[in-house]
Amino acid sequence: MNPILLIAAILVSWLVFTWLLRVVKTTLKTAFLLALIVLGLQVVVGIGPDQVVQAVLDLPKVLQELLSGQP
Repeated sequence: MNPILLIAAILVSWLVFTWLLRVVKTTLKTAFLLALIVLGLQVVVGIGPDQVVQAVLDLPKVLQELLSGQP
């Protein structure tokens, strides 16, 4: 096997591995932050996760009504 090809394969593998670790780390940070926000809303204000999801799902309709000026 060509040593240059081997070094290139190891380098590409390392780059893909480090990229994957960054993606997983960012994903876990985001999931933890969202869970913390939902928990904070539930404890402080009494808003549950289902209400947060419903508000997010209703957001396009609310924005459309806001932009069109209809109540």
